[in-house]
Amino acid sequence: VQLQASGGGLVQAGGSLRLSCAASETDDLRINVIYWYRQAPEKQRELVAFISKGGTTDYADSVKGRFTISRGNAENTVYLQMNSLKPDDTAIYYCKGVTMRGAYWGQGTLVTVSS
Repeated sequence: VQLQASGGGLVQAGGSLRLSCAASETDDLRINVIYWYRQAPEKQRELVAFISKGGTTDYADSVKGRFTISRGNAENTVYLQMNSLKPDDTAIYYCKGVTMRGAYWGQGTLVTVSS
């Protein structure tokens, strides 16, 4: 199982970015849930959003109404659409895939929101 996050960059406050997480799985090891986490400088990693295989989603209170997690047309591609970005959203964003055998992390993608 491998996950690849991309789409980070520098954006002004109020702007938007779309992150992508491309996940690969095997026939005997399926990803059940994909999560987005973020870690700001000198802060703990925090959960941002998740989407299950069946399409159930949930969000951290701090991003509700601004971020949307969704699946792409390509199998196991998950997007995080981030709108109305704030400087507090500046962080490295990671995706994580959870299988029956454990969790797998992708490398992070840096999002910087300037004021």
